[in-house]
Amino acid sequence: MEAANTNAIAELAGVGVGSLYQYFPGKEAIFAELIRREERGVVEGLEGLVAGTAGRPLEERVRLLVRVGVEQQLTHPRLARLLDSIEATLPEDETLRALERRILDLIRQVLRDHADEVERKPSRTTARDVLAMVKGMVDAAGFAGEMRPGPLEKRVFLAVVGYLRQPEPRGRTGVKRRQRRSEPTKAAAKRDGGREARPGEGGADPDPEA
Repeated sequence: MEAANTNAIAELAGVGVGSLYQYFPGKEAIFAELIRREERGVVEGLEGLVAGTAGRPLEERVRLLVRVGVEQQLTHPRLARLLDSIEATLPEDETLRALERRILDLIRQVLRDHADEVERKPSRTTARDVLAMVKGMVDAAGFAGEMRPGPLEKRVFLAVVGYLRQPEPRGRTGVKRRQRRSEPTKAAAKRDGGREARPGEGGADPDPEA
């Protein structure tokens, strides 16, 4: 983005710089609008998927969802890679955030339609994970110069379906934490002739989490 300037952009667009500034105060605004345009395309693709594939199998709908992401990346691969690298440097954009929320809502709708077929809850977290898998794998393929959509679609599809059918993790950190807490107390009890040390005894500070 540092190498770009409004004069060069205006020349490529075939307009005067003054006309360009009527719509965009600077090159950052131009790039932001390009990113919004790409996100709108994803939203339109997902809206068509949700409306046009209701009642179809989960695998078919996930495959089409993945295809929307792959096509967005590979239709204009150089532009997509450029916008991916620029997006993180731009200021917070509420329009872009609203588009991203819409994408998550559409993914959640697909998940709700198949709630009895998958292990994951149709939550915003699950939708965010699915979006991250699709975007991460597709972006990585784009940066690597991969241009064949078929193999990429298959890899991303398998990753998403495998994730959705993996049971939700159940944390056991509380049990491990209690076990770790009890070990110093037992050691102190042995030193004291079998009596467990109370918090604060033996020079040790009380456990702040107790």
